[in-house]
Amino acid sequence: MMDSLDNLVKVNAGPMLNAYPDSIGGTLGNMVKFLKRDELKDVFRSFYILPSVFNTDLDRGFSVIDYNLNEIFASQDDLSELGNLNIALKFDFVLNHSSVLSKQFQDILKHGDKSKYKDFFIRWNSFWDGCGCLTEGGYIQPDEKYLKDMFFRKPGLPILMVRMPDGKEIPYWNTFYQEVKYEKVDAQDLMRVAEVQYSSAIKLAELINCALEKGKTPSEIDFGCFKKYQNIAISLLESRRKYLGQMDLNIKSPQVWEFYEDTLKKLSGYGAEIIRLDAFAYAPKEPGLPNFLNDPGTWDLLGRVKNIADKHNLTLLPEIHSKYEEKIHEKLAGEGYLTYDFFLPGLIIDALERNTKEVIVRWIKDILEENIKCVNMLGCHDGIPLLDLKGLLTDDQIQSLINVVVNRGGFVKDLHGKKNMYYQVNATYYSALGEDDRKMLLARAIQIFMPGKPQVWYLDLLAGKNDHDAVAKAGPGGHKEINRTNLNLEDAYLYSQKDVVVKQLSLLKFRNVFPAFGFDSRLTIMDTTSEMLKLQWENKGYTATLEANLNDYSFAIEALNDKNETVYKF
Repeated sequence: MMDSLDNLVKVNAGPMLNAYPDSIGGTLGNMVKFLKRDELKDVFRSFYILPSVFNTDLDRGFSVIDYNLNEIFASQDDLSELGNLNIALKFDFVLNHSSVLSKQFQDILKHGDKSKYKDFFIRWNSFWDGCGCLTEGGYIQPDEKYLKDMFFRKPGLPILMVRMPDGKEIPYWNTFYQEVKYEKVDAQDLMRVAEVQYSSAIKLAELINCALEKGKTPSEIDFGCFKKYQNIAISLLESRRKYLGQMDLNIKSPQVWEFYEDTLKKLSGYGAEIIRLDAFAYAPKEPGLPNFLNDPGTWDLLGRVKNIADKHNLTLLPEIHSKYEEKIHEKLAGEGYLTYDFFLPGLIIDALERNTKEVIVRWIKDILEENIKCVNMLGCHDGIPLLDLKGLLTDDQIQSLINVVVNRGGFVKDLHGKKNMYYQVNATYYSALGEDDRKMLLARAIQIFMPGKPQVWYLDLLAGKNDHDAVAKAGPGGHKEINRTNLNLEDAYLYSQKDVVVKQLSLLKFRNVFPAFGFDSRLTIMDTTSEMLKLQWENKGYTATLEANLNDYSFAIEALNDKNETVYKF
């Protein structure tokens, strides 16, 4: 374990930008232009580029077809330019699933049981064989004793029924998104498969297409006077079925582990330093065990992936939301992994609302005592995690935070219609702070003085506000778009001149270049009153001190070099 912790210290603790490849200027190349501006020089040490930089289809990148660069957004030259700016890269690797458009799943759709990738994904009925009853729908309904500890991300069983070339319907495990589409037909399509007159075929095609437009599946269509063509028409429609979605990988397949190896090697070749493991906790599955963070499967999986990552000099950052009281963050840290500080965003809002350092100081002490190496943040591409705080804050305090953010224009998405099941509130961090420049700057100052590596969402940096128009345009499920506004270069340049942005850039550059900070530096919590937070970093004679007033949101920073000379003041 100590070797693993020592390896984490090698990760540079300088600030990390976080954005989609098209967040500023529409391409990664334009983002590089933005980062080359004088005011951005030496501000960031790393860049977490979200996975739409790869060949993807859904969920703004988290449904990966393959890990080749998305030619619309990025090129190898762009990545090389970031390297020339001394900016290391962080990428996502989605362990649990791949897109149905992946070459592996498409091969299954083409060849069925003869596909060389037959076992690459989890066949539901094979997994649950002997653990339930086969239904009329063709899938096994597991016995209740197997389901009672399961956590499903959507209503019903996580199944996608897939039609094989021979017409068989095979259920596959599908934890996340799925979409089934049926192509419209014309008269000639129907005449090729049925002995139907042309005039009747036109009418029948109109009937079918009208039903499809209303969202009906082929079996739900009322064929009326064309009932004699029903079976052959349904067969035609089903044979042309198309899918979108994210199919769960079978981690017991050697081919999946070859895929893991090839992917990590590819990401290393792109210049990656850190790999965020997305949805890893859903990947290990066994009948009778939870399908999320099961033990020991989850830790066995991480260990095997880490062995591969070590060969390519990659540091793993497993991404998981859990309640503080469950101590999963401590378990990850104890196993030698870099961890996410999902507690800080809510704790800062709480400190500014209740004007007390009490809980932040408690959390800092935890980090230091447990030797937790973490990446911290304010906002991100998802939302502000608040339910993670259970065990640090009371339920009433958490609900108060949720109310504050919602009253300032944020959104809460209830999972399965159940209140307080979803772990995030969606808002820009600037709007969550009431669009108050003083609070935004203080939040950033506290972040850069916290233990860990500061991750900076591009809209936070530019003091972006809640984008309700984007949410309305996205429709159902579009709540996350409130904090994902794409900016053109001109607007980004304009925003970067705002006082609150200029001052954030100054703070982040200081954090990046001043030697007092780092995973191998010493942090001291100074004794002060409850409304005053005073932190001091020291390394090799360099010191940096923050004194923050949580009542009026003022703060001061002073940095001394190894000759005890003041070299930075804020």
